[in-house]
Amino acid sequence: MQKIIDRIDELIKIINKASYEYYVLDNPSITDQEYDDAYTELQRLENTYPELKRDDSPTLRVGGEAIDKFEKVTHASPMLSFDDIFNEEEIMLFDERIRKTISKPEYTLEPKMDGLSGSLIYENGVLVRAATRGDGITGEDITVNVKTIKSVPLRLTKDINIEVRGEIYMSKLSFERANRERVQNNEKEFANPRNAAAGSVRQLDSKITAKRNLDFMAYFIPNPEDYGIKTQEESIKFLKELGFVTNLKLNGLAKNSKDIINYVHDLNNKREELPYEIDGVVLKVDSLEDEKKLGMTSRVPRWGIAYKFPAQEVLTTLNEIKFTVGRTGKITPNAIFNPVHVAGSLISKATLHNEDYCIEKDVRVGDIISVRKAGDVIPEVVEVKLDRRKDNSIPFKMIETCPICNTKLIKKDAMHFCTNDDCPSRKIEGLEHFVSRDAMYIDGFGERIVEDFYNMGFLTKIEDFYHLYKHKDELMTMEGFGEKSVNNLLDAITESKNNSLERLIFGLGIRHVGKKTAKILAMYFGEMDKFMKADYDLLKNIPDVGDIIAKSITEYFSKEENINLINNLKELNVNMNYLGEKVDNSNEKIYGKTFVITGTLSESRDHYKEKLESLGANVTGSVTSKTDYVLVGENPGSKYDKAISLGITILNEDDYNKMINE
Repeated sequence: MQKIIDRIDELIKIINKASYEYYVLDNPSITDQEYDDAYTELQRLENTYPELKRDDSPTLRVGGEAIDKFEKVTHASPMLSFDDIFNEEEIMLFDERIRKTISKPEYTLEPKMDGLSGSLIYENGVLVRAATRGDGITGEDITVNVKTIKSVPLRLTKDINIEVRGEIYMSKLSFERANRERVQNNEKEFANPRNAAAGSVRQLDSKITAKRNLDFMAYFIPNPEDYGIKTQEESIKFLKELGFVTNLKLNGLAKNSKDIINYVHDLNNKREELPYEIDGVVLKVDSLEDEKKLGMTSRVPRWGIAYKFPAQEVLTTLNEIKFTVGRTGKITPNAIFNPVHVAGSLISKATLHNEDYCIEKDVRVGDIISVRKAGDVIPEVVEVKLDRRKDNSIPFKMIETCPICNTKLIKKDAMHFCTNDDCPSRKIEGLEHFVSRDAMYIDGFGERIVEDFYNMGFLTKIEDFYHLYKHKDELMTMEGFGEKSVNNLLDAITESKNNSLERLIFGLGIRHVGKKTAKILAMYFGEMDKFMKADYDLLKNIPDVGDIIAKSITEYFSKEENINLINNLKELNVNMNYLGEKVDNSNEKIYGKTFVITGTLSESRDHYKEKLESLGANVTGSVTSKTDYVLVGENPGSKYDKAISLGITILNEDDYNKMINE
């Protein structure tokens, strides 16, 4: 029997060592097969000799134990939270307040994880209890469920008694997997990783928790002085030594508010690449002696504070659904709501895309809606709070005629269109698009000015921008336009004639031809004449163009008025040639392939993007089944994980350089 006990002990040591190397050091010394073999043997021995199963056995991570309810737990010391701040001015005020007590403070800076706080108690190095934060004084015992979290060590590397606090969270990859499974099971998707983690850790059946693949990030020891620790940074290093996953690589040190602000900006730029969600930065005075001097208020520590990134999702009231007409005639319903701050800007409207979208979301005027910025850029309506809907609300109904010219709409696929080429709204939208930042970028033209000039007859078609100099005297009589502003506007118009071809192609407003496709076409053809003469078969075989765009381009140039437009622009000396580096299609491994770039590389991402695009590659921002290669640097994040799960070829910088030079 002693041989069996010794073998069980040996297997647990092997598995715990492998887990530590994998999760903490990111440097495994055994293969997945060797790990699986050890795990399977341990399971077999425990099934045969159940009386020998240890309380810290790694096999507990599969779950299986169910409970009737969560018992209450009183924390040995309160789990306090920090006050929140929201802008750079408040960061500077925090630093000034600290300096009134500490003359030369140093700060530790940590990503603020978007999960839920948890407390872990170890006795002689073995996990004996885990609890939620609760109200800070009393939480709930979640030990059974926390034992299923693979990044929580069941036994520490040192046989000590200690309480460790940290964040229980769900990674982006686990969140995506969980939602895919829920969709397959006809269940409602989780709203976000934080809610998913909170719900998962409070399951009465630990098998369900185990399937959710939660993680734990350690960041705090309530009594660090007991272990000879003198700073917050030393605390994090000690936690890593004990076997915990920490954010040591991402954490920072700062000596003043300028350092803090730089760290905040840098971390905010990295958010998309991180494998988990964060919602801010935690600022702490590094020295524990300085922390004691600063002390506490009745509810929060004075030595720390939490900077919150601008809100990602907020609630507001939908006041109106307004229909707009695009340059192609597409009718778009838009949500008009009470102004709210989202991701650093004040917004009051968001697109509702089309009729199907409105019906699926069941949006109604008067509803309370949640709003966010997709990709931190484009405002969108996330959901309607149905439990707060008024009884007299009226269901959405799509309009049947153009809101501007009253032409009867036609429906094509999911979209509705105004077919009147002379619709004023379509013309104005087309003119606004031509001078926009990503098109010809004629500085000084905003939506209001374009609309005013249209209504006054100065602008009725694209060519008219280059004839505005004829109306100089009239323009200077308009409110808000003096000689200097008019001269600046006319200079910007003249300067736009020198733009590279891709800006002109995009500015023409050819349906389905976006900024990126315009660049591909300009690089491929090099000059407008060759582009205009390209037939459908040639166009559809250009990387990232395809059937739909090819049809749209050939249809555009089949119309006499569009040919006349190009000829008129030529006569006005608008540049018709691509001024950048032309596509080199000689490298078959790169031409036509789709790349994603992630992590920190020796050069900026734009450097690699421009080079790859010059060789005919398509560089995108997200990993999908259509991605051919993922170029990976240090700290690659969730895109790397997704690429691995999809079996996509991973390139390091050496691989990339070899491929480029072939």
